[in-house]
Amino acid sequence: MNWLDICALEEINVLGSRIVAGPKGDIAIFRTSNDEVFALDDRCPHKGGPLSQGLIFGKRVACPLHNWQIELDSGEAVAPDVGCAHRHHARVENGRVQLALNSAEKCA
Repeated sequence: MNWLDICALEEINVLGSRIVAGPKGDIAIFRTSNDEVFALDDRCPHKGGPLSQGLIFGKRVACPLHNWQIELDSGEAVAPDVGCAHRHHARVENGRVQLALNSAEKCA
C-alpha cells in the first residue's frame, strides 16, 4: 500500500476531523479521544450528510443531519439504521497521519 502523508496528528483536534480530497470525493479523517485515526467517505449513507461535521464519541460519528450513528472502524450504520460509508485505511506513523487513497473498502 502506498501511504500519503496528510498532517501531524496534533493538527486534527481530539474528537475532530480533517477533510482530504479523494479521487471519488471527500474523505473525512477522524481522531478519537485515544488518538486513533479512521477515514471514511465524507457522506452519510442515509442522505449524504457531511460526516466530518458530526459529533465523535467512542469509535462512532453521528451524522449532523439526522443523527445516524456510523461506526468509524467499519463505516457501518448502527442498527436500526442500515447503510455504509466506504472506509479507507488510515494510520499514525511517527506522529504523522497517513492515508492510503486506493484503499476504499465497501461494507459487507
